[in-house]
Amino acid sequence: MFFSKLFVPILKNNPTEAKIKSHQLMLRTGMIKQSSAGIYSWLPFGFKVMKKIEQIVREEQNNIGAQEILMPTIQSSEIWMESGRYQDYGEEMLRIKDRQDREMLYGPTNEELVTDIFRSSVKSYKSLPQLLYHIQWKFRDELRPRFGIMRCREFYMKDAYSFDLSDEEAQYSYNKFFISYLKTFKRLELSAIPMAADTGPIGGNLSHEFIILADTGESKIYTDKRIFDVNSDNIRIDKNSLLNLRNEYEKFYAVTDEKYNKNEFEKNVNKENRLNTKGIEVGHIFYFGDKYSKSMNASVDHKGKKEFVKMGSYGIGVSRLVGAIIEAKYDDKNGVMRWPLSVSPYDCVIIVSISKNDTSNLEKSVKLFELLKKNNIEAIIDDTDENFSSKIKKFNLIGIPYQLILGKNSESDKIEFRDVGKESNNYSIEKILEILKSKK
Repeated sequence: MFFSKLFVPILKNNPTEAKIKSHQLMLRTGMIKQSSAGIYSWLPFGFKVMKKIEQIVREEQNNIGAQEILMPTIQSSEIWMESGRYQDYGEEMLRIKDRQDREMLYGPTNEELVTDIFRSSVKSYKSLPQLLYHIQWKFRDELRPRFGIMRCREFYMKDAYSFDLSDEEAQYSYNKFFISYLKTFKRLELSAIPMAADTGPIGGNLSHEFIILADTGESKIYTDKRIFDVNSDNIRIDKNSLLNLRNEYEKFYAVTDEKYNKNEFEKNVNKENRLNTKGIEVGHIFYFGDKYSKSMNASVDHKGKKEFVKMGSYGIGVSRLVGAIIEAKYDDKNGVMRWPLSVSPYDCVIIVSISKNDTSNLEKSVKLFELLKKNNIEAIIDDTDENFSSKIKKFNLIGIPYQLILGKNSESDKIEFRDVGKESNNYSIEKILEILKSKK
């Protein structure tokens, strides 16, 4: 309830080692603490934001019929040797041995493990399609981890996997994840654009990255500005609707730097519509057919014939999205952060002017807190003894989207209400409840 009781180790200044805004803000507002290079502890504020993002990701996966499982972080090397990727994956894979001298690894991804799970359990085509996902920690031993949680070694990720009988059915599964990603990012108030991308060590010949525009992004992107006008609202989850949506996006040139071709870009996009900028990858989907099912003998019986299943994989960096939202939402000019209400650690903060000789405002704030709680509005009271302007500045930085201000001259029946980054107004508590409920 009280800010003074929370574990929020706020720093007065930006840490010198932090070079981009998300890293600076997350360290300064006590969201994370570095444990070692590229590895972080997630503290209460940061953890709350990440878990709310996770829940939105989970809900949108469930909405397309994907089923949640949980696979371990430590995997046997045997299944990776079976797929042929154990030696090919490179030095990003953390290889270890247990006390029996068996080779193990900290999973950077889960294609092999989920294929092993599938092949041991599904034998008939009648059980298809299967869409499985989990949300788990991953480890990739980045050569130069940087930018805080944006390019780190240990990260929290949603990865999903589809199993289908034919290429046509597999494309339908691919398109389901395509729309689920668009809906996920919209709920996070991010404008993420699907762009044709390289498949990398995952393999296959079809891949899309979902990119948000940001000057600090590591991805170079080349696109037709008109792609931002494609409407993905109210799309039905049927084959034709999803295929038509993907075709609408793919009418416009949009690629990351790995697939960029200058001649094609200039040929397909009028000069006034060309956009060459940077962005942050927030999701990546792949279709790779029977790449893993053949090497690992994952097949089903189809009318007496053995058929290797067609597979795809679909990733969202849940922990990375925390930083991506900051990069997208931080107002650098005014030094103000505003979290989307869907993922903010609290819906609102009650900022109280406290006097040693007058506790009436504090008592009023507790009553207000209880009223908000009854209306399912999550609030926190700043009961610290900082001066009033410092409190406002602190919460402008922390980014809780709404501030209820009880100052020395607060009227008995009105409360100053501020939508962070906008003008404040004096409203009755009834009006404030109405506004906050309408935003939920």
